[in-house]
Amino acid sequence: MSPLLEVQNLRVTFDTETGPVEAVRGVSFSLGRERLGIVGESGSGKTMTGRSVLRLIRPPGRIQADRMVFDGHDLMTAGEREMRALRGKRIGMVMQDPKYSLNPVMNVGDQLTEGLRRRDGLGRADARAKALAALEAVQIRNPERVLTAYPHELSGGMGQRVMIAMMLIPEPDLLIADEPTSALDVTVQAEVLSILDRLVRDRGMGLIFISHDLRLVARFCDRVLVMYKGKIVEEIAAGRLMQAQHPYTQGLLNCLPRIGGSRAALPVLDRSGGWAQEGTQ
Repeated sequence: MSPLLEVQNLRVTFDTETGPVEAVRGVSFSLGRERLGIVGESGSGKTMTGRSVLRLIRPPGRIQADRMVFDGHDLMTAGEREMRALRGKRIGMVMQDPKYSLNPVMNVGDQLTEGLRRRDGLGRADARAKALAALEAVQIRNPERVLTAYPHELSGGMGQRVMIAMMLIPEPDLLIADEPTSALDVTVQAEVLSILDRLVRDRGMGLIFISHDLRLVARFCDRVLVMYKGKIVEEIAAGRLMQAQHPYTQGLLNCLPRIGGSRAALPVLDRSGGWAQEGTQ
């Protein structure tokens, strides 16, 4: 079976006053109907990689790739009309911070139903029913009230759940989730992960799960890409993440808090090796 998504030699460059800066440098991976985790410290290129798949990098940013194909669609040559047809309907993305993703002048109900009515042609009542079901699926109490609320009236965790519901409504073939559970308590986090897991298993959805939580990724994902300075330094089965051998991955693991662990200062990652200067692929 051919991969759902193929990415070869992806580069994201931003032109600055001091010259070009590469945020993503030669990233290659493929994704099947599975859960692929991407981890790394802030600034490692995780989010830029996810946004590139949807062609959401705007000037002065530039995307280059030898190949970036989603289910037969060449994402590098597709026009904006084709990309608009893919975004949301077939490829969804849960952004990291709902404050900047939800429209502040539209209530939640209008934002959840807009795509269903304009793209899918559903009537007002049917679109509203699907929106309510999506809010209930992410464990929002009193979804009727939330439908009429505006983003500023929601807590950070509530806004995060609304964003997840919005992306799950069209049941996409590929979901890119950027820290989707970071603002949720552990009970709701488990429920959201269960929903995502069910979509992968039952519908064959592909999932790119971007996170700082290595323990969560190790438990939930199938494979993990570890990024450093815009490059992939290690690819490993999620079940073996805690036994990773790359110095950078070990450094991330050593930063994890441990109940009953030592109170001494955390070890400093030695970045003097060749991998820290250029990275490896």
